[in-house]
Amino acid sequence: MFDLSSRSARVHPEPCDESTDPRRAETLSYHGPERRAEPAGSPHWMAAALDEMDYGVLLLHRDSQVLHINHAARTELDDQHPLLVLGGRLRVRRSVDLAPLNDALCSAAVRGLRKLLTLGEGTHRVSVSVVPLATKSTHTDPVVLVILGKRQVCEVLSVQGFARSHGLSAAEARVLTLLCHGTPPNEIAAQIGVAISTVRSQIGNIRIKTGAESIRALVRQVAVLPPLMGVLRGVPSQFGLAHCGELVAA
Repeated sequence: MFDLSSRSARVHPEPCDESTDPRRAETLSYHGPERRAEPAGSPHWMAAALDEMDYGVLLLHRDSQVLHINHAARTELDDQHPLLVLGGRLRVRRSVDLAPLNDALCSAAVRGLRKLLTLGEGTHRVSVSVVPLATKSTHTDPVVLVILGKRQVCEVLSVQGFARSHGLSAAEARVLTLLCHGTPPNEIAAQIGVAISTVRSQIGNIRIKTGAESIRALVRQVAVLPPLMGVLRGVPSQFGLAHCGELVAA
C-alpha cells in the first residue's frame, strides 16, 4: 500500500493536540451523563445519518488523515478495493493511483476544487469523488469529503424492498436480482436450473406487477431507488466527526 501523506502538499495541518487546542480538549473531555442527550445536529447524529447512506463516505484532512468513515465505506474498503485505511490514513494499493488521489485531495483542501477520479484496474476499477467542505471559520483545518463509487448497480436490500412492495414472489425476486446484476435471461435459467421459458414468464409477470415497459426500464426503476441499509450491521461507530485521527477498521 502507498501512503498519500508522503507526497501531500508540503503543508500539513497541525496535529490534533488537546493541550494546544482548547476546542479539541473540550470536545474530547467527558462532561457527564448529560452528553447522552445531545442536540440535533451534533456530531453523533451526523455520524448516524452518514451511516444510513449506501454510498461509502470518508471525511479527511488534506494530509489523508481520516476524521470519519461511515458504515458503507467500511464495508466497501475490502481486500479488492483500490483504497484502504491504514494507520488512521487513507492509502492506495497501487503506486499509479498515488499521485492522482494526492493531487485531488490537495486541490480540494487548498484550492477548493472538486474532482472525479477512477482508481484501480480491471474489475476492481472504482470511481471516487473528492469534494472540499466549506467551513465558517478560516482558522480550522480544511476538511475533504471522499465519496466512493458503487461497484454494483443495485443493492440487494433495495431489490428485496422493491420486490416486496410490488408483491413479487420469491422466484420473481430472485430473477429480478439477477437481472439487476446484468445477468441475461438464458444465464439466469442456467443458474436457477429452469427452462428459459419459465424465466421469460417470470420476467413478464415482474413487468406487469411493476409497470415496467422493458427489462432496461425495470432495472432503472431499481437503480434509482433510495437506499435501504440493514439494521444488522454490527456495533455502530462511536467515532464522531470531531474525533480526529481515530481509525474505524475497514
